[in-house]
Amino acid sequence: MKYYIIAGEASGDLHGANLMKALYKEDPDAEIKFWGGDLMQKAGGILVKHYRELAFMGFVEVLFNLKTILNNIKFCKKDISEFQPDVVIFIDYPGFNMRIAKWAKELHYKTHYYISPQIWAWKESRIIAIKRDVDKMFVILPFEKNFYEDKHHFPVEFVGHPLIDAIQNQPAFDEAIFRKNNQLNEKPIIAVLPGSRKQEITKMLSVMLSVVENFKDYQFVIAGAPSQDFEFYQQFILNKNIKFISNKTYDLLRSSTAALVTSGTATLETALFKVPEVVCYKGSWASYQIAKRIITLKYISLVNLIMDKEVVTELIQNDCNTKSIKEELQKLLNPDYRQEVLKQYDILEQKLGGIGASTKTAKLIVADLKKQ
Repeated sequence: MKYYIIAGEASGDLHGANLMKALYKEDPDAEIKFWGGDLMQKAGGILVKHYRELAFMGFVEVLFNLKTILNNIKFCKKDISEFQPDVVIFIDYPGFNMRIAKWAKELHYKTHYYISPQIWAWKESRIIAIKRDVDKMFVILPFEKNFYEDKHHFPVEFVGHPLIDAIQNQPAFDEAIFRKNNQLNEKPIIAVLPGSRKQEITKMLSVMLSVVENFKDYQFVIAGAPSQDFEFYQQFILNKNIKFISNKTYDLLRSSTAALVTSGTATLETALFKVPEVVCYKGSWASYQIAKRIITLKYISLVNLIMDKEVVTELIQNDCNTKSIKEELQKLLNPDYRQEVLKQYDILEQKLGGIGASTKTAKLIVADLKKQ
């Protein structure tokens, strides 16, 4: 069978790659074309567009890049029409994917959505389009099933969170070799995860690194995104106690004592690696003013949203400053405080539903197609 998958961000690339591997096991003759990144490319299939060409964040930034986005939508529709897939699989990325889903449904393509748009956070009105345009929805957060089924009477499949699989499937790890190969000394590591897009890295990295001088007994290591070159990060590395490692975030987290993390999937990854963290977020002034008026969530990090309480500290916009980051990071290095955070991480992992999300989703997709 033929599968067309659309992922528009680094997290979607990770989950899309694991889904593709599972699809190839369930359907050895699968033909897959996809929008995604390096991880999906390694899994097989044909890369149509890399997510680095698609990732525009914030309301104002989207407006500035509207022509590019519209051209991408037009090209995507043409490519699907030429490929004639048995199913189009959407991975998050709702601004783009919901437009394609509407068009695809009208042309009678089967539409499956893996990793729900966060309509429980904002744009809940999208439920109307989801009910109309999506044949099957696979959700990965425990509260999403209740949200869809109890509140909106739309049946979904809770498959568990694919990050648990991605983390458990990591190869054997030797921290001493990792440190040696990456020229890291013996000091405890504070990981810095500033995001994967140029816009968020530019906004976040300087303020995250502004506390380095206050923690001379530690080494700060930036987790470089695979979609960005080292030259881009160089402008922010102004201290010899700041190291840089590209495309090895999981190994870095395995070796870290604490972390500074930009909000997003990375907050959950950090928690699943049992690394106490401070969540940091800054957007453009205009985007933040719009967001705070339409987003009604109590928290921005997945950790706190899933737990429905503050497990990790969130420093947002003006609160994300040198003084606050320093104070919160000092707390994380206190053994008693750390122990309490780690206990909450254990509970979080239990809530996420165990291993096998990618395999469950692939089985359900293939079984549904075989019915036709």
